[in-house]
Amino acid sequence: EVQLQASGGGLVQAGGSLRLSCATSGITFDGYTIGWFRQAPGKEREGVSCISSSDTYYADSVKGRFTISSDNAKNTMYLQMNSLKPEDTAVYYCAWGGSCPIYYYYWGQGTQVTVSS
Repeated sequence: EVQLQASGGGLVQAGGSLRLSCATSGITFDGYTIGWFRQAPGKEREGVSCISSSDTYYADSVKGRFTISSDNAKNTMYLQMNSLKPEDTAVYYCAWGGSCPIYYYYWGQGTQVTVSS
C-alpha cells in the first residue's frame, strides 16, 4: 500500500521559515518523480517543486526561497521554505510518480501552511 504523510506545516509570520517533511511507504524514490504541490482555497493546484530523473523544478513563485531534497534511503522528502510570504498560504501535499509539476500518481493528505502578514 502506498502511503505519503506530510508534516511540518503551521502558522508563521511573513519572512519566516518552515521545513516540511514527507514520510512514505510502499514506494521507492529511485527512478521516480517526487515533489510537492499546493492548493489554496478557491485556487487551482500549483506545482511547487519536484525532482525527476533529469531535472529539479521550482515554480517561479518560489525560486530562490524553497529547496526540495530527499533521503532516498529513508524514502523521505523535504521542502525547506524560507522567506515565506502570505501568498504561500495553502495546503501542501507531497507526491510521487507521474510527471512534474502536478501530474502525480499518488499524494498524501497534506499539511496546512499559513503565513501571516
